[in-house]
Amino acid sequence: MTQNGREPMTLPASMTVRQLAEALQASPIDLIKTLMANGVMASINQTIDFETAEIVATELGYEVVLEEPEEELETEAEAEIPLWRRLIADEPEDQLQPRPPVVAVLGHVDHGKTTLLDAIRHTNVAQREAGGITQHIGAYQVVHDGRKITFLDTPGHAAFTAMRARGAQGADIVVLVVAADDGVMPQTREAIDHAKAARVPIIVALNKIDRPNANPERVKRQLADVGLVPDEWGGETMVVPVSAKQGEGIEDLLEAILLVADSMDIRANPAGKIIGTVIEARREKGRGVAVTLLVQNGTLKLRQVVVAGATYGKIRAMTDEHGKAVREAPPSMPVQVLGFVDVPAAGELFRVVENEKAAREIVARRQDAARTQEQQETRRVSLEDLFDQVQAGEANELRLVVKVDVHGSLEPVVHSIQEVAEKSEIKVKVLHASVGNISENDVNLAAASKAVVIGFNVRPDAPARKLAESLGVSIRTYNIIYRLTEDLEKALKGMLGGEEEETTIGKAEVLAVFKIPKSGKVAGCRVREGVIRRNAFARVVRGGEVLFEGPLASLKHEKDDVREMREGFECGIALKGFQDFQVGDVIECFTRTRAEVEESGW
Repeated sequence: MTQNGREPMTLPASMTVRQLAEALQASPIDLIKTLMANGVMASINQTIDFETAEIVATELGYEVVLEEPEEELETEAEAEIPLWRRLIADEPEDQLQPRPPVVAVLGHVDHGKTTLLDAIRHTNVAQREAGGITQHIGAYQVVHDGRKITFLDTPGHAAFTAMRARGAQGADIVVLVVAADDGVMPQTREAIDHAKAARVPIIVALNKIDRPNANPERVKRQLADVGLVPDEWGGETMVVPVSAKQGEGIEDLLEAILLVADSMDIRANPAGKIIGTVIEARREKGRGVAVTLLVQNGTLKLRQVVVAGATYGKIRAMTDEHGKAVREAPPSMPVQVLGFVDVPAAGELFRVVENEKAAREIVARRQDAARTQEQQETRRVSLEDLFDQVQAGEANELRLVVKVDVHGSLEPVVHSIQEVAEKSEIKVKVLHASVGNISENDVNLAAASKAVVIGFNVRPDAPARKLAESLGVSIRTYNIIYRLTEDLEKALKGMLGGEEEETTIGKAEVLAVFKIPKSGKVAGCRVREGVIRRNAFARVVRGGEVLFEGPLASLKHEKDDVREMREGFECGIALKGFQDFQVGDVIECFTRTRAEVEESGW
């Protein structure tokens, strides 16, 4: 109770002056005068924050408390139980009904993901009375033995992980497509790691069994080596032989999906709160914003107001994958809707709210929160954060994505990390380890799983570096294994003092190679961007592969020694310890600085 006997009043994090006046049952003019007296110039429709509202309310004799924010669905992705189970946790048990499983198709490039999806769709459409051409809306439903199955028509783990990065888990089951004539490939391993990180059951579609060089037994051994032991060998992974091109085994695959779905007891409440995932969204000429929504609980209906991320819309049209108008969409049904005021991001969670006013308030609050976050320093997944969370009992695991230059380095690096982890109370989990430069897929996996990316003798490509900066994903690169393990040991003990940060300042292209008596070979270069400095480091890149890193030995313009050369000028570059230049090589010039621990990627 306050001194005047009133109960404390609950106010939201932000509101307009008019809304505050209504809540306090006071004159808006009086509120504006009080705000002016406190140095705040605000009109009746201007939004003010809770702290400002608290000052005004206190002067008018009210005690106010901040409204507990509604728990954002976007923060729930990393819990131990599947997202759909958490969405129905508050639903009455007697109202829950089985819903169709949602399936994502992942696998290595050219192993037949798209062909398999087409085979499933065309086989099923032929069985329907009302067939017709399937419209591409990013998802569609098929019927097997009188039961529906929803397929996400977005093959590729990048899209699958983009959903997880935003807190969604659109798929209940993953079908992993592996070619019987090719076997487990790098992208196959990557897809497996993505599915395991999402804690989604995997069914293997062993494709291309019609090929003369198909070797199913060899592929099954490879699958067992990566942790997917076939059920016929006593494992838990169903492996279904198929030929997407010939249409063989499709019925068996659909049967396997339903068997796995039955074991999961996938349910929803058609009459419950309406929640789901944005599958696709785009702006179409003459139609406005077209958004594909996948309902995961409740029944979506025409003219309802939907909030997704930082936008909203009132549904004015709804169609299925055949372009047929529908008035409602039950759980697991994908529909394309019109009526959004802006394009939401794929993977955003959506929910239905009471009216457009409520939607605008939620969107305004989210936009304010996003602006506040942008003004703050990007918060990375760091070891220092982890250590603090461990001390607070909030976390006990560090997740890593590891990339190395050659296969010979992969096992030693992972083994060294595991040896360090064995000595620590904090669990270290390698989500994915493979050969090659750090890519956008690696960054997406790290962002979705709150992991740190480790590179050994590799580096991120430009798109990956840019994506990592935007998502706040930390990337640490090493070329000496003991430095990697030393940093990891220090970090797990909370002792890491900082890391060397690398900044690329310029790039030069080798135009010619000259042999200088007593000096060796010198690269005749043109500076393509930035600046080349004599006291910096250099990296020789050929065909995307790093051949050398080290300090510059000399930098000359014509015959004169110079401190730096800028874009557009030609110069001669000699490196300490490297002379095997070739025309077309790129020499990247970079600096290294030691960052403070707060800025450390760990």
